Amino acid sequence: MSEKLEKLIAKAESQIKEVGADVDTTLVAEIAGRFKMMLDNKDAMLVSGTDPSELETVRKNFVEKRLGITDKEQGAALVSKVAEKMSGIKMKNRVAFYYLIQKEVG
Repeated sequence: MSEKLEKLIAKAESQIKEVGADVDTTLVAEIAGRFKMMLDNKDAMLVSGTDPSELETVRKNFVEKRLGITDKEQGAALVSKVAEKMSGIKMKNRVAFYYLIQKEVG
């Protein structure tokens, strides 16, 4: 595992703990592995919790395509819940954000 990927995982785990959630290291590593190609793009590794277009992108590209939740309102509610949960974190790590959504789904 590359040093950059290890740092990404450590940052994600730190933010997950910061919001009071339990960390499943295997799931964090699995989600982080999907972002190997974007490690050098800092902007791609962050989620803006206040940008409606960014949150819609998360809903479409992760909640719908990856998790299979096609109900738009349900997907948007999941994304909003996690954005609220992480509202105290200025630079929201995408891996942590996706992890928390996936944990909400169960």
